[in-house]
Amino acid sequence: MSETRRLAVVAGALFLVTEVAAIGGLALYRPVLEGPGYVVGSGADTRVFLGALCELVLALAVMGTGAALYPVLRRRGEAAAVGYVCGRLLEAAVIVVGIVSVLAVVTLRRSAGPSGASDAASLVTAGKALVALHDWTFLLGPNFVLGANTLVLACLMYTSRLVPRALAVLGLAGGALICASATAVLFGVYEQVSVAGSLAALPVFAWEVTLAVRLLFKGFDEAAGDGAGEGARARVDALAG
Repeated sequence: MSETRRLAVVAGALFLVTEVAAIGGLALYRPVLEGPGYVVGSGADTRVFLGALCELVLALAVMGTGAALYPVLRRRGEAAAVGYVCGRLLEAAVIVVGIVSVLAVVTLRRSAGPSGASDAASLVTAGKALVALHDWTFLLGPNFVLGANTLVLACLMYTSRLVPRALAVLGLAGGALICASATAVLFGVYEQVSVAGSLAALPVFAWEVTLAVRLLFKGFDEAAGDGAGEGARARVDALAG
């Protein structure tokens, strides 16, 4: 197995990990995200901790995809490849901020103890503020930044033909759509976790899963990528001459 093929397998596996971890984290977080009274209730701390673990795995896998793809992408466009890696690092950092905010809700609930009942309103307000912080990080990281990263990666894949162009077009459409959806959520057109928001996220989900399967079982189309790169260099040389 060549180095490029190994990188493709690693990247494909990490893309699948990001999908599973993202879905698992959101599902496990549900009690604290949807229950305003969580901070003064009995809580489901173990479930929340498992959700935080899933999101931590998600952040690590997000960074891993950038690191695994960089050696391949830089040969097709170094500036864009660096931008993709930086974007993935930013996405992971925003996810970690969301993890901290949710864990802070658990800490607040535990520190209140029995005496918290007398100041329930203040505790609920603080808990809502921390959940709101998580919701904003979810909008900025796995929506805006994810969409931008998807556009950069899909554009590189399209121009270099490292994967079939139809697959790259799916990534371009998915990245643009999720950015547009995040903008709509930002301005209150619809809720982030809603039917419209879920439908808008489907193309980018399909892009990442399909790309992951492609990388795992077939890898990159290196011949096409090298051919595209040679063609681009030939055109540059012709213009210079």
